[in-house]
Amino acid sequence: MSQKRIVLGVTGGVAAYKSVELVRLLTQASYDVQVVMTEAATQFVGPVTFQAVSGRPVFVDLWDGRVPNNMAHIDLTRGAHAIVVAPATADFMAKVAQGFANDLLSTMVAARDCPLLLAPAMNRQMWENPPNQRNVVQLVADGVQILGPGEGEQACGEVGLGRMLEPSDLLQHIEAFFQLKLLAGKRVLITAGPTFERIDAVRGITNSSSGKMGYAIARAAWESGADVVLISGETALATPLGCRRIDVQSAEQMLQAVDAEVDEADIFISVAAVSDYYVLNPSEQKIKKDAHILTLELGPNPDILANITARDNPPFCVGFAAESENLLEYAEAKRRRKKLPLLAANLVQNAMGADDNEIILLDDDGETRLTRAPKLDVARRLIAHIARLYQKR
Repeated sequence: MSQKRIVLGVTGGVAAYKSVELVRLLTQASYDVQVVMTEAATQFVGPVTFQAVSGRPVFVDLWDGRVPNNMAHIDLTRGAHAIVVAPATADFMAKVAQGFANDLLSTMVAARDCPLLLAPAMNRQMWENPPNQRNVVQLVADGVQILGPGEGEQACGEVGLGRMLEPSDLLQHIEAFFQLKLLAGKRVLITAGPTFERIDAVRGITNSSSGKMGYAIARAAWESGADVVLISGETALATPLGCRRIDVQSAEQMLQAVDAEVDEADIFISVAAVSDYYVLNPSEQKIKKDAHILTLELGPNPDILANITARDNPPFCVGFAAESENLLEYAEAKRRRKKLPLLAANLVQNAMGADDNEIILLDDDGETRLTRAPKLDVARRLIAHIARLYQKR
């Protein structure tokens, strides 16, 4: 994605301190950020702080003489890809909803020719106040995107809806905003992470899958406009924004969860590293260590993906093949055996646990190589490929 220019508006709420972190995250993600503050916002955080983090001068005054034509409200947004206001107070949202333009930020918003995203931040009663809710409805009708608010403890000590989303969540929303909605309205079911087959009360058979690729694909699918359900084995990863997560442990539990959800899915992406075998004779108690050899009886686990592709009317199915050798040979054989329209193949030594990945996509048209990149970037390219094949189908 080419560098995007963001105008970040900051209004007079205590959550303004979070906006400093948002600017830092945006600049780290290679966004070009121009900060514009209201006079009230400067009572919470000084302009110098934002200037230091963004590397750009901060604008507050409608009559700022640093703009040669004295039209900062026009010039600052020209060439911008979006205006993001975080925090957006109830007062500022009312101004925008009613078309008021009496300071630099509100005048700039009124004169914009780019999209507007607002991150509300206010007390729960202010958020629920009927005039504020009418303003929200009007803003949405006018094409403004509302990010949040979140729910939790507020500066006033109360708990409820109205908190500004955390900066990391806002960054994800902003990045999602710029992604093409290739799967808008589609339902995507994804499995991710390792499974765990119990040996006794504390031990089990698992694998080194981190779940990072599956979680990246879930986020990329949500960014593309899909309704995403993520069925996950045990992992320490946070649930991707906008996704509904179902936690499972064993392969059998994962199969049951997939069976319960797959009828509603348009696309099924099987990324999870599912154990091929389970223990036939697990112990309810911890097995005590001694000098004897421990023998375990193993039985084959169900093949989740094969179960789904064998249905009379399966969703569009995407499989993954992680091999340690003969990658293309084994992966293509798996694709044909399971009758998959698309399979993503990679070498386990290059991917498991890593933050980046490279995969080869195999379909009826041949192979497409996705070169090594951060897993989210690879996931976005994979979702675009899936969307093209799905539309052709």
